[in-house]
Amino acid sequence: MDTYIKSPEPSIGTTGETPGEELPRPAISGPSRLQSLDVMRGITVAVMILVNTSGDGSHTYPILAHSHWNGCTLADIVFPCFLFMVGVSSVLSLSGRLRRGVPRAILIRQALQRTAIIFGLGLVINGFPTFPLHTLRIFGVLQRIAICYLAATLLFLWSRTRTLALLFLAILVGYWILLRWVRVPGMGIPGSTIPFLDPHANLPAWLDRHLLPARHLYHQGFYDPEGLLSTIPSIASTLLGTLTGIWIRRKEPTSTTARAILVAGIVCLAVGLLWSNWFPLNKRLWTSSFVLWTGGISLVALSILIWLVDLGGKASRVVYPAIVFGTNALAAYIFSELLAALLGTLRLPGSTTSLQRWFYHPLAAVIPNPSVAALVYAILFVGVCFLPVLILYRKQIFLKV
Repeated sequence: MDTYIKSPEPSIGTTGETPGEELPRPAISGPSRLQSLDVMRGITVAVMILVNTSGDGSHTYPILAHSHWNGCTLADIVFPCFLFMVGVSSVLSLSGRLRRGVPRAILIRQALQRTAIIFGLGLVINGFPTFPLHTLRIFGVLQRIAICYLAATLLFLWSRTRTLALLFLAILVGYWILLRWVRVPGMGIPGSTIPFLDPHANLPAWLDRHLLPARHLYHQGFYDPEGLLSTIPSIASTLLGTLTGIWIRRKEPTSTTARAILVAGIVCLAVGLLWSNWFPLNKRLWTSSFVLWTGGISLVALSILIWLVDLGGKASRVVYPAIVFGTNALAAYIFSELLAALLGTLRLPGSTTSLQRWFYHPLAAVIPNPSVAALVYAILFVGVCFLPVLILYRKQIFLKV
């Protein structure tokens, strides 16, 4: 992970302003910097931390917990939203470097290096702090981000926009065909001899079990929500961001651009919701309807933020925390995961109580509603994670893989 201090060209969307100053309207050249993207990334990573660190999982508000199977909650939206922004950011970054004459071979080599580092960081998170290699989970959030980033980068560098759009549609339709009509070996045909999208009897779960021993899967179970086959439609989520980035790069962030993105978002929402009648929304399998539904939410959110932040003349101080999070999003996420793992593992001397429970019990004692107590703990945890990235931002240090 590289460290950029007062970089003249930090990570995509980084503003470089001194905290406390008014955030000016960005000067776009081609464009390579979007404050709205930083804001959206910051909000997403903050919500991601929030939903991952409930004080008491058994009393988490349903909207802040992942759907048990079919359905879509706020917790389910944050990951595809992040992948969407990976696609947008990659286009803006790569376009700027191509304009400066950086050879594609160098860009590909650097993309491969970044992919390996991000994938490795995901393994570190999965194993921290005890690193039990015999049960180490191989798949994970950062691993999926790494694969999607690499796929989107290679496709953008070597494909036409029309090809990207056709590939996006082909993935959605092809994945539907795979899960709906292809026989699950040893089990049957979905919707005929076995239930459609059965939690155990589905093709992604079958493939996960045959690729890796159960001890290396999510919770050492029968499938992995970030498994191999379901990563293919998650690439489609990233490609939607890639196509959006291409549109922004060509048109610049104007009100017309924002309206077009809004219309595209509404169309994705409508088609995704309609398709969900036959191919249900399912984050764990990353169904095609889920790609469109969450992609629509991402597009609508980005269009609104372009209007408010990039075209508004000034950015309100309200979005300042989001910019702080957004300029060091990966560092914030990794810090939150390592801290949560550490608090959940360490025990008080002579006690079986973890540090996490020790910190949570006082809140549960003074807040009678357990769901509110669990939420307050998560909010405080987000605040703790905000402090190190605030220090980095004040020093204009931007950590970048």
